[in-house]
Amino acid sequence: MGAEAKYSVCSICDIGCQLRTEVKDGQVSRVIAHDNPMLANNICFKGVAAPSIHNHPERLRKPLKRVGERGADKWEEISYEQAMDEIAERLKKVVNQYGPESFAVSTSGWNTQVTYGADRRFMNLLGSPNWTSGVALCAGNTAAVNKLTYGWFPMGDFGNTNCIVLFGHNPKKHSWTPIYNQIEAARARGAKVIVLDPRVSEQAEVADLHLRLRAGTDAAMCLGWLKVIFDEELYDKEFVRDWCIGFDELKARVDEYPLERVEEITGVDRKLIAEAARMYANADGSIIPWTPITDMQISSTSAIRLHSILRAVTGNLDVVGGETLGGFSQGYIPETEIALHEELPAEQKAKQLGYDDHPVYTYRVAEMLKEPTEKVWGFPYADLVMGCHMANPSNLFRAMATEDPYPVKAFFTLGNNTLMSYPNQHQILKAMMNQELIVAHEIFMTPTAMLADYVMPGDVFSERNHVADSWSWTARLTLSQKSVEPGEDISSTYQFWKDLARRFDFGNRFPWETIEDVIDYRLSRSGRTFAEFEKTGFMEMQTPEFRKYRKTGFATPSGKVELSSSVLQDLGFDPLPYHREGPALTEEFPYAVFSGVREDPFFQTGQRNIPELRRRCPLPSIFIHPADAEKEGLADGDWVELQTAYGQVTAELAVKENMKEGHLRVPHGWWYPELRGQAELGGAFISSDAVLCSDDDEFLDYEQGIPHFKGYPGRVVKVEKPSLLEEGSNEGLAAS
Repeated sequence: MGAEAKYSVCSICDIGCQLRTEVKDGQVSRVIAHDNPMLANNICFKGVAAPSIHNHPERLRKPLKRVGERGADKWEEISYEQAMDEIAERLKKVVNQYGPESFAVSTSGWNTQVTYGADRRFMNLLGSPNWTSGVALCAGNTAAVNKLTYGWFPMGDFGNTNCIVLFGHNPKKHSWTPIYNQIEAARARGAKVIVLDPRVSEQAEVADLHLRLRAGTDAAMCLGWLKVIFDEELYDKEFVRDWCIGFDELKARVDEYPLERVEEITGVDRKLIAEAARMYANADGSIIPWTPITDMQISSTSAIRLHSILRAVTGNLDVVGGETLGGFSQGYIPETEIALHEELPAEQKAKQLGYDDHPVYTYRVAEMLKEPTEKVWGFPYADLVMGCHMANPSNLFRAMATEDPYPVKAFFTLGNNTLMSYPNQHQILKAMMNQELIVAHEIFMTPTAMLADYVMPGDVFSERNHVADSWSWTARLTLSQKSVEPGEDISSTYQFWKDLARRFDFGNRFPWETIEDVIDYRLSRSGRTFAEFEKTGFMEMQTPEFRKYRKTGFATPSGKVELSSSVLQDLGFDPLPYHREGPALTEEFPYAVFSGVREDPFFQTGQRNIPELRRRCPLPSIFIHPADAEKEGLADGDWVELQTAYGQVTAELAVKENMKEGHLRVPHGWWYPELRGQAELGGAFISSDAVLCSDDDEFLDYEQGIPHFKGYPGRVVKVEKPSLLEEGSNEGLAAS
């Protein structure tokens, strides 16, 4: 007889697949596929490897206090209560001296994190607006920009769509697995797939159309599509007339981008551009799924807005087969409400770093959208994909490093390898070295945790109950059951914030003793407890309702889809989308560097210490086209240094026919856990792409402050393989 399998929502990556967890002798023994055939294929390398992650011999299990110099990686074990007492005492000292805005937090909503809004609740009660997350660069920022156009962040109706447009996104069997499976199912029933990507990706190989645009030109491509759609009257005239504002102004801007110009900018033949635009506009239901590529460009705000505009003007908004606007779950209190954004005073919100110069996903815009958000969605704030009320990370780390515009002296990082997760890694290191208090809540000793004063061990998904609501992106509720007990000194992030609040003067504002109590409260809107919910099944989906705007309007200041954004105009930005060129390539740096290769076995900076995953990808690779390799005198397997004006990374060269000439692709998030004690911060500066891209103004999207990760200038030169990475340096990893 096999072990009992409980339902689990995997949090190793950002998709949140529901799997099943088996236990033997008090430990997770296996993570296996779902027992529902519709969900059984949603499992990947990382999910299967969960037992090796959760039971890893080097997993953090005791609170640690730094005893050496910051970054020296020397620690003593202390009790949980002592750690929390000392953290509270030191945080109070910082706040009393510099003000509550001197306290900043960076988190990740996946990996170890299920906060139930407790992080924002604590900060808002304390008075600090300086919360940020990796979603500031990926998905959370997309949600915030979508809200400017129609007040929510849509999810594509993959099950009914007839055309899928992938802007650089490359879902695969072991990366964004559910999206890959949905695309495959749609393709099998005849849906068309259009891929826009400089490389010949796996999705591009089987696409109906592949547009090999130059990196960083997504906005220009979208303007070209709109030129075709408007000139050939392929747009939904009735919807535009009744539910959009700014059409004439937008059309005038689009007329500045004839296909000849778009061809010149993007490098794609104008006939192919027109064919793709027609295929998208003429399909009976089309979707442009979220993509991390468009998130991270110098024209990111315009390009994301153009995706939202394309959805709207073609009649694909809140319809079957198009893009659905889900809204909050009707039976589950969202984390947004628990966060208590209304408790943070206006004068403190205005101190949020990024509020003045890059305001799109800060409190500044949130306050401008508060009334229409409440009118349409029932609550004035909406932390969609955890984003929309964030400090800008570049502004934050600059303030931490320089104390301008004010000192930031206490920094907490939870489930977030902060040092390597944002641009300008050298500045982040300087910022962290300038702190009076750093606390890391983690499951492993990451390079970021090595810089902390206290490291608190966190729980994992097999050790807690949870009801996942897709971070309010959709209204689906998914069951995750505790399979094993965490160790005595291991805390959930909710417990961490609750226990910290108890040591301040607002512990009574955290009335829920356990995570189950929080879930019971959140389910109270539907009159249920967690115990009752888990008996009813493994997942709930609200019955979709389409064209809701006919009853409520859109959650924008005008109540309509704003093709010309009143919010951007009021902020002093261009209310219409545009294309802006990134920093020019030069004779010294002749290649367009594209950050963000995602290797299937890993998510972000994680899992390099998991043997069965690391064996699939032992070392990082920089990708180059054969013609460029020949020009540089390089061969496949050479060790190279990719250099920019701001930093350099060392990795193995991979010569790939599917690369676009003139481009280099560099992987994200590489460090070497096996080099802990041998190289600075576990080799965090050997191969990490975060050292390459500047966050100076010339590299930043104006409205969000997003760095230009997709096409900045660089070069590649041959070097010797670093001696630390020679064979034998992985012995410790293999042994673990």
